[in-house]
Amino acid sequence: MKPLLLESRHLSLNTATLGPRHSLQQAVEGCVKYGFGGIAPWRDKLTETGLKQACRLINDAGLRVSGLCRGGMFPAGTKRERADIRADNYRAIDEAAALGAECLVLVVGGLPPGQKDLASARRQVEDGIAGILDYARAARVRLAIEPLHPMYAGDRACINTLAQALALCEGFGEGVGVAADAYHVWWDPDLPAQLHRAGRGQRLYACHICDWLVPTRHLLTDRGMMGDGVIDLNEFCRTVDGAGYSGLYEVEIFSDGGWWQKSVDETLGTISARIKALNAAEDNNEH
Repeated sequence: MKPLLLESRHLSLNTATLGPRHSLQQAVEGCVKYGFGGIAPWRDKLTETGLKQACRLINDAGLRVSGLCRGGMFPAGTKRERADIRADNYRAIDEAAALGAECLVLVVGGLPPGQKDLASARRQVEDGIAGILDYARAARVRLAIEPLHPMYAGDRACINTLAQALALCEGFGEGVGVAADAYHVWWDPDLPAQLHRAGRGQRLYACHICDWLVPTRHLLTDRGMMGDGVIDLNEFCRTVDGAGYSGLYEVEIFSDGGWWQKSVDETLGTISARIKALNAAEDNNEH
């Protein structure tokens, strides 16, 4: 496997990393200042800024849009709710197309309130993706299914492994791939094989990095900066690279008690330093 040599230009900033108090403009300016290659906005930032202005900010800065977060959340208790969800996903596809996003990330959704039928929820996910796929293809927007850690199966995502996600992708054909987030998939003993499976099928659309803290205070908003937790991110990124991934490495850190309280400079400066540390770990492994 070739050496891992990541630089800031290989990174994309997911706007969730800066938390709710920093604007899209601040995120874009930070990416330019620290030499990041791209940005991945959440849709709330598009609403705050306005889609046209958001496109202008990002394009003028020369940044790639590694992904738009998010579409999905397909399972619902009624036909009306499912129709509303489909309409929202159409809007997300339109936004991704306007931004020139490399994919629309799908967080697929969990069990509808009051229900316990996990198999039915997973069928609704399959049906939901099928219902928006022609629209996405016409807009030339790739859909990236993001499997989430099993702790989220009940409320946020009933697709929990790369193997599950890839099985869906292969059933749909062109235009559907996966977003591999280290936080969600690091624990999977089949991870290397599934990353290579995604790479062989040209379905590895996005790669997200952060760290898993031990102990974890909160299942959603206590992610760690790279190097502060227990994930072997050097090995994860080496495997992703070896699978043929050519996209940006997107930093996505939900951290309400930590990084969300810090300045843009402190957060992005730390990210840049930690990427250099990953390279140093690679050098140490070679000796």
